[in-house]
Amino acid sequence: MPVDGPKDAGGPEDAGGPKDAGGKPPPKPCPVCGKPANPATLPFCSPRCRDVDLNRWLSGKYVIPGRDTDPEDAE
Repeated sequence: MPVDGPKDAGGPEDAGGPKDAGGKPPPKPCPVCGKPANPATLPFCSPRCRDVDLNRWLSGKYVIPGRDTDPEDAE
């Protein structure tokens, strides 16, 4: 008589980590207000939050740090 292994062996279909019933990971929150993101305006929840983020970039509130310029590079 063959011996079967445990039924919850965890095959490749179980390797994705925690997911909801639809097989997709839960949506990440909006980076501006924290509400669940809307698929039409990812990664934001609304066009308003998308525009708020754009304004922050354009006004200089968000800055990507970089190296100081060498005097030789400025020429």
